Amino acid sequence: MIGLSNVTKNQGGRTLYSNSSFQAQPGDRIGLVGPNGAGKTTIFRILTGEESVDNGQIIRPTALTLGYFSQDVGEMHGRSVLEETMAGVEDLAKLRARISEMEVQLGEPMDDDAMSSLLEEYGDAQATFEARGGYDLDVRAQEILSGLGFSIDDFQRSVEQFSGGWKMRIALARILLLKPDALLMDEPTNHLDLESIMWLEEWLMEFKGILIMTSHDRTFLNRVVNKIVEIAHGNITTYSGNYDFYEREREIRKEQLLASFRRQQEMLAKEEEFIAKFAARASHAAQVQSRVKKLDKIDRIEIPAEEKMVRFQFNKPPRSGDDVVKISTVGKVWDSTDGRSKKVFSGVTGLVRRLDKIALVGVNGAGKSTLLKIIAGQVEPSEGACSLGASLEVGYFSQHALEVLKPNWTILEQLQSVSPNASIGTLKTLLGAFLFSDDDVNKKISVLSGGEKSRVVLACILIRPVNFIILDEPTNHLDIRSREILMEALQDFEGTVIIVSHDRHFLSQITNRVFRIDHGEMQIYEGSFKEYLSSSMHDGKAH
Repeated sequence: MIGLSNVTKNQGGRTLYSNSSFQAQPGDRIGLVGPNGAGKTTIFRILTGEESVDNGQIIRPTALTLGYFSQDVGEMHGRSVLEETMAGVEDLAKLRARISEMEVQLGEPMDDDAMSSLLEEYGDAQATFEARGGYDLDVRAQEILSGLGFSIDDFQRSVEQFSGGWKMRIALARILLLKPDALLMDEPTNHLDLESIMWLEEWLMEFKGILIMTSHDRTFLNRVVNKIVEIAHGNITTYSGNYDFYEREREIRKEQLLASFRRQQEMLAKEEEFIAKFAARASHAAQVQSRVKKLDKIDRIEIPAEEKMVRFQFNKPPRSGDDVVKISTVGKVWDSTDGRSKKVFSGVTGLVRRLDKIALVGVNGAGKSTLLKIIAGQVEPSEGACSLGASLEVGYFSQHALEVLKPNWTILEQLQSVSPNASIGTLKTLLGAFLFSDDDVNKKISVLSGGEKSRVVLACILIRPVNFIILDEPTNHLDIRSREILMEALQDFEGTVIIVSHDRHFLSQITNRVFRIDHGEMQIYEGSFKEYLSSSMHDGKAH
């Protein structure tokens, strides 16, 4: 078992949780949810011993093996990918060495008591080593790395050759290989493509220990977790079910709380009216005092502050031509610094029609981002042609777009630079829809998180009268609430959209066609992403 009992934690002059508890048993797969800043990551830091609590008890048995995956992967150098992955299980390496040492000792003469003691230790060590998967460590390491998208050729490559996103995968592989009793995971799907996410889902559903994780991927949470622990308004609340169940149950509990609050307010009003009416009468003094004492003892029901939800009404975009993008036998070859060229794809052909909402999918490295850059005019194709239709106003979002934000500008100034003629009220309404309150709009870009910067860039795209939106991983760094806001905006958008994302719920709610790049060619599926995914799973493939 692991968890917190009647814990109070103060941080930065405010209370994150007060007299709050939750427990996790083997087999529990818990999703930690709550608004940014509520203290989800702090829960991990408390459970790992990195932070203390102000009051209460931390439940963490000393014999428990704990694995913690965070977004801070630390330094990686001097090892191959496989070596770095296996370096996370040093205790198993030590245990293997001890087993070998005991096997030698067992062949030497000793008295009965020493032999009995050594045999007992040897048996315990073997059982632990087997339970932790020590006998097939190399094989499991390779299986995990393959599941997370590494090729066999990658196993012996130096870790220095990989980007930050791929190093995150190596760090994740290290934790999974550890096979701990309790697994703490802070946003494990960041930097993973759809194939790796689906592999990780299957792995976690087979995991027998305790799992506690955060994720902004609604489908991932729904498929993996069997409990939700919500951290909000200074409280920790447990729900038995997946994320969809949590949303429904939370609304039911909120209605019940409001009903109880209204009943209590009616009762309090009557009691206070009686006290006010008869306070000056000696004949009612005993009754008045009795009711005053009763009111003092009542535990007052408090209604948590509502999270504001603002819907932005987008202006109808100008009408484009019926043919938005014509892609004719397009190919792309990248020239590398070592003089060798790398073919990304060739012969890619397709037609994007007005009002299409297209999911662009394919394995990692298939060339999805490259194709979006060609469509957006950021990159020239090596062969073939990509032509845009008439009367197009294009909005293009990429991770690179975050770099063009002006660090010294405020959020409001950044938005004004894109739409100088819009009123301050209009700009603030849009920023409110993207979760920036009145005070937030004056924050400098330099102090924003990655998710906040993404929301600013998306707001800058959507404030303009665009009729064709190109989105490359727009949901990266966005929490579930921010993703829902963007999803609803795109559902209502009366223009054309093409999206690369690994969020299945997001794509399923928006798209009506799927373009898939596979082995350098493009296949087109006429139907929603949800239908496409169902068809792919039925065929025994997940793309």
